[in-house]
Amino acid sequence: MKKFIATTLSIGVLSAGALLADTIVAKKVSASLDNIKCDSPVWEKAKAAEVILYPQTTIILNDKKANELNKDDKAKRAKVKALYNGKRIAFLIEWADGTKSVQKGYSSTSYADGFAVQFTNITDPNKLPYIGMGNEGREVVIHLQKAVDKFYEPNGNKDVSMQVNVHNTNNFAKDVEKFEKKVDSLANRDYEKVFVSQGFRSMTEIKGEKLKAKAGMKYKDGKWKGMVARATNDEYLDLNKPAIAVAFAVWDGDKLNRDGLKFLSSWEPVVLSKEGENFAKAVLQKVQGDVKNGEKIAKENCAACHNYGKEQNAPKFMAPNLSNIGGYSTAAYLRESIVDPSAVVVPGYNRNAHKNFEWYTVDDKGHRQSTMPPFSHLDKKSQDDLIAFLQTLKAEVEK
Repeated sequence: MKKFIATTLSIGVLSAGALLADTIVAKKVSASLDNIKCDSPVWEKAKAAEVILYPQTTIILNDKKANELNKDDKAKRAKVKALYNGKRIAFLIEWADGTKSVQKGYSSTSYADGFAVQFTNITDPNKLPYIGMGNEGREVVIHLQKAVDKFYEPNGNKDVSMQVNVHNTNNFAKDVEKFEKKVDSLANRDYEKVFVSQGFRSMTEIKGEKLKAKAGMKYKDGKWKGMVARATNDEYLDLNKPAIAVAFAVWDGDKLNRDGLKFLSSWEPVVLSKEGENFAKAVLQKVQGDVKNGEKIAKENCAACHNYGKEQNAPKFMAPNLSNIGGYSTAAYLRESIVDPSAVVVPGYNRNAHKNFEWYTVDDKGHRQSTMPPFSHLDKKSQDDLIAFLQTLKAEVEK
């Protein structure tokens, strides 16, 4: 905790009250969370905190129509509640979406509304993983839920013979009805997956009863509610701490959202006990600097490779787009990216990109090395000014 306090005091932050005003505080309850749902009465015990989800624009999706639909996206407001009982922890996220998009199993051009909750074991606010996918040595666990119609996929039951068109079977009359009922009973109606990840293209699905996770979605009156409940301690995570860091993402299927085209929060501290407040302050801190000077430094040092805000003159795929970097990045992540860009490397190649625009090389040990040079030569004030400016790079929040 001393490290957290020192970090907070050394960079000049907002007052503690302002920082913690809308922090997620997990409400401890005695009730079982094993079978909790989106509309369970126990959620009334928890206080909702506002979380802002920003359009993820670091990497451009290779889909012209989707990019057009999302080019003027504003940030979304979400409300988050948290409960825990010592054995399990649960999160409820609610956000507005005027169109209910449910993925159909027979369509390859429709996409689902969905949400994800991301967890990490790391409690050093200066070393939180890359938001969205984690990074090498700093893994994350991601719970993903999508709104789906019934769909069929290999499920380990060896029932592929039931997945053929009924007209390609020898069933007639009442046997057709029996066959279709049997097929319907085999359908999946819950797209709920959990992954562990240490960076782009490293996502590995976690399966098995030992995970003991539960998720769900419910749509009503133009709003989605999404719920995730999981064990506080398993072989992947130990969340029995005074405070933890969690991130949230939502997808809008009507706007062809999928993969990296989504709305994403920064790491949000979740306080489980009074002792966790210092961690929360350190995660939420904002660097106080000269924004105007920071903009000048960015133009001199960043604009040749990165597009952001009004500076959109760099080659399109030269480097990650920074237009919303201030929305879903912590101050510590921004500082690390400036002084040690190889600590977290976002590949994100687009197949339309020129081969000269490689974002990284790979060393003899297989580690990615960023082609961006470290800017550790910048003095402390210049770094603070640059970070203060980068923090302003984020979309307007919808009303």
